[in-house]
Amino acid sequence: MNSTATSAPALEAIPKVKLDLLPMLLLPALALLAIPLTGSFSTWVTLTFAGLAMGMIIFIIASGLTLVFGLMDVLNFGHGVFITVGAFLAVTMLGLMPAWTESEHLWRNLAALVPALLVAMVVAGLVGLVFERVIIRPVYGQPLKQILITMGGMIVGEELIKVIWGPQAVPLPLPAAFRGSLLMGDAAVEKYRIIAVVLGLAVFAVLYWVLSRTKIGLLIRAGVHDREMVESLGYRIRRLFVGVFVAGSALAGLGGVMWGLYQQSVTPQIGGQVNVLLFIVIIIGGMGSIGGCFVGALLVGLVANYAGFMAPKVALFSNILLMVLVLLWRPQGLFPVGKR
Repeated sequence: MNSTATSAPALEAIPKVKLDLLPMLLLPALALLAIPLTGSFSTWVTLTFAGLAMGMIIFIIASGLTLVFGLMDVLNFGHGVFITVGAFLAVTMLGLMPAWTESEHLWRNLAALVPALLVAMVVAGLVGLVFERVIIRPVYGQPLKQILITMGGMIVGEELIKVIWGPQAVPLPLPAAFRGSLLMGDAAVEKYRIIAVVLGLAVFAVLYWVLSRTKIGLLIRAGVHDREMVESLGYRIRRLFVGVFVAGSALAGLGGVMWGLYQQSVTPQIGGQVNVLLFIVIIIGGMGSIGGCFVGALLVGLVANYAGFMAPKVALFSNILLMVLVLLWRPQGLFPVGKR
């Protein structure tokens, strides 16, 4: 009997997870609760767009990390290296095209920014491939060693980045057409934040389509739920993991560029600083869940911006508090993934 013919029905027999709408209601509930607390509707609109933009960028970076954990139980504390590499590559690429980035024409700005994004993704993906082969592969199935060795890889990666680009902060200004704000009634919303929201939604839509509508996505979801079953059908889950790891690294590179432009400066420590937010997001969302990662990232972005405006001192630990509250309600995260 043809194993390929029997494998497809077996994979299709995987039960679909029912959509849990309750955690999704947290986003509108949080936004509505903030309206009277921010003092004015225009301020609320500005803060909400800022929070959504921040959340979308965090989602882009964290999506690959949560998939890697869900598929192979690997907690990669070195994920920040890919973020930093992407951000510094954008500094280099955009620095080579000052006439294009300073032009008032949108198409010239895009002609400079799009190649920078693509180069950042490709190089970050290649760095991720080397990272997986050299650092992570020898410690599969050894969680403690994974944490220690990936943290060591993060430190070494930061030092190598300092050798190449230097230890100082480097400015990463927005292209001219992306600067400034748009007026929505009385509210001013930065153009770049709108772009970040649109790009984040596009990445989420592509990931959702791949995971839910393609054979590769079916294999990934099957591998998350039952790796042994997928391997018994003749599929090489290790190769699938390497592909997911490289794709996640590339997304981290893309997110690094977006985060660097969001901060308008880049330091060798930028990846390590974002790492804290990433793990908060994937813990809130549920380890291995893309939908949970999406909702968790938006919650983190909104809470950070609302708290930063209303109570700056609370903002320092607002996301930790959010994580604690979510885990008290749902100890496995908002969208727990049933696994092997």
